[in-house]
Amino acid sequence: MRTNVVLALVCLAAAAAAQPAFSQPAVSKTGPERFAPEIAAFAAADREHKPPPCGFLFVGSSSIRFWKTLDADMAPLPTLNRGFGGSTIADVDYYFDQVVTPYRPRAILFYAGENDINGGEAPSIVTGNFARFMDLKTKTLGDAPVYFISLKPSKLRWLQRDKQAQVNAQIQALAEKRSDLHYVDVVPAMLTSGMPKDIYVADGLHMTPEGYKLWTEVIRPVVQAEARRPTSCKAS
Repeated sequence: MRTNVVLALVCLAAAAAAQPAFSQPAVSKTGPERFAPEIAAFAAADREHKPPPCGFLFVGSSSIRFWKTLDADMAPLPTLNRGFGGSTIADVDYYFDQVVTPYRPRAILFYAGENDINGGEAPSIVTGNFARFMDLKTKTLGDAPVYFISLKPSKLRWLQRDKQAQVNAQIQALAEKRSDLHYVDVVPAMLTSGMPKDIYVADGLHMTPEGYKLWTEVIRPVVQAEARRPTSCKAS
């Protein structure tokens, strides 16, 4: 009798081991859900120290995320960095209510699109996704200005420069039709003799401090000019 009980318990244990353990659903490695931990970290940071409204919001992909000297480069103007690395414009759209809406920014500095092209999206799709970003912005923030920073000419993605140029041209054309959209061209400052300057880390994609210094020289005057304009943004 005892032997039978022992055998039964062994069989039950083996069967239980064969069953998959209960766990949380895996985070997608390709969809926007893969950024959930970073978005949660933004929310946690906001709870720890709520950013004041009417600042200058920098949002987009890793070129924004790795701008570690942003506050100092734009000082004394208030800035907030909400870049999340590897993101596409569609990803920023997906998380709009987490990375844009809560901050009620005076103006938005936007950089994304490189990863879209690298992922195989056609320039027209990339531009369409940015048009959706503008629609979301208008719905939630009205006439708050958006400054689109042109896709940069990196060493790693040099062969994609023609498609990047198409995106840049299409968004520049869109900016000419909208008073709330402005195109900021960083490309000329990043080239020498028609090739990318030596302003990239070893991966050929992300910028060195010298690269961000060039960006600051182009973008800081734009931010300063915006700060002098009348605004409908309310700080309280």
